[in-house]
Amino acid sequence: MTVIDPDTQSGWVAEVEEEDAAGDMPLSTRLSIADTLTLGNAICGFMAVYFTTTGVLIPHLTGNDDGGMARHSAAMAVILMLLASVFDLFDGLVARKLRASAMGAELDNLSDLISFGLAPAYFVVTWGMVAPDSHQRVSVVAAVVVLLAVILRLARFSCVTLRDGIFQGMPSPFGALTVVAIVLLELPFVPTLLAIIGVAWLMVSRVEYPKPRGRLAVAMLSWIVLSMGMLAAWALDAPGGQMLLQTGCSLQIVLGAMIPVFATARRVNTFRDNRREARSAQIQ
Repeated sequence: MTVIDPDTQSGWVAEVEEEDAAGDMPLSTRLSIADTLTLGNAICGFMAVYFTTTGVLIPHLTGNDDGGMARHSAAMAVILMLLASVFDLFDGLVARKLRASAMGAELDNLSDLISFGLAPAYFVVTWGMVAPDSHQRVSVVAAVVVLLAVILRLARFSCVTLRDGIFQGMPSPFGALTVVAIVLLELPFVPTLLAIIGVAWLMVSRVEYPKPRGRLAVAMLSWIVLSMGMLAAWALDAPGGQMLLQTGCSLQIVLGAMIPVFATARRVNTFRDNRREARSAQIQ
């Protein structure tokens, strides 16, 4: 709006409107570097669903099932989920070092839901339609259980405050990769189904998991890169690629099973030590 100064008869534009015309965005809607990494996480999750659909599911439904193409597409889908976990790892590190926007936490939850909830659940559904000994309807139920577990875990993470350095329940990236590893092992249907439901239960459990920081973050990143190499060897049908895939998937599952055991044993030992200290204090 132009305002006329009665003394000079010259027009001037209100200062507030000039600032609005400059297109300045509120701080709450500006994307930070960490937010950009988070959006990369979401893109990887969506592309994982895309490769699972176009390279595995559609060829199977149309009768153009090519084993090599399905293997390559499945590997690409899992590699994208692994890459999403890398983005998820670094967006938190960057957010702590640099500025994080007000949207950061919400973007992170939404991106995790796509990459570590929808993508692995869809992978399970596709397995239920493609695998020769599976039951489609039961596999859909298992996929829904995985999806709901991730939703509940992410919601609880936003509402519950824990002591620094731990997660309550298996982190969704780790859970998603463990679910995918179980499917890729191509075990009989019933053991695969039970293992998937077990992972979903761990994600909503109260078992404490350490946050990936310092050496643990480096170890996690190294394991992700190694897993990508195993998947690439399997996808390219390299000599020993199948053995590498089975070894990597088995290690992922064993690690997923052992962490709760060690965490529970540590809590039991801590509880016993606290009781001993309390008894000693009473005696003194």
